[in-house]
Amino acid sequence: MSLQWAFGPPRRDFWSHMRRLSACLAVTALAAITAAGAQQPYALAGQPAPDFTLPAGAGPNVRLSEHRGEVVVLSFWSSGCGSCRQQLQALSRSAGTYASAGLVLYGVSVDDRPLSAEKYAREAAVGFPLLLDADKSVARAYQVDALPMTVLIDRNGVVRYALRDYRSGSNELYLQRLRALLNE
Repeated sequence: MSLQWAFGPPRRDFWSHMRRLSACLAVTALAAITAAGAQQPYALAGQPAPDFTLPAGAGPNVRLSEHRGEVVVLSFWSSGCGSCRQQLQALSRSAGTYASAGLVLYGVSVDDRPLSAEKYAREAAVGFPLLLDADKSVARAYQVDALPMTVLIDRNGVVRYALRDYRSGSNELYLQRLRALLNE
């Protein structure tokens, strides 16, 4: 005697109910995945960028407010993030290209271990300064909810855009928004 039959033969309405329940769960899971993939509006867009001072991996501390008049890009990343390396390399190319137009780019590591962050950055051949946000206070101030996350700040110190979750097709959108800010 199988366990299935221990409590009597299965009823058709039971299995019909189970199929409907499975279908409902599948629809709910799909809706959750779709909602997670959709980007929510960035709450800081149009607001003054939160000022901060962070230690650089190499060199003096960096204070954001000292860069008024320049377009600032903050790239939040972690050594445990798979797509962060690709994004840092793509940003490194734009740092060299647009520096003369007034672009300042910083990678903000949210790693708990600064040595891991520095090793990761060396291996990724990043060509811009890396800042260490080990206590994640700056990440909280910028409401970082995905890694990597890139925040674009205009020359007046106002947050204009946030790009979350880097994908290979993200470069065009990033460059389009960056060029618009540099041309203002």
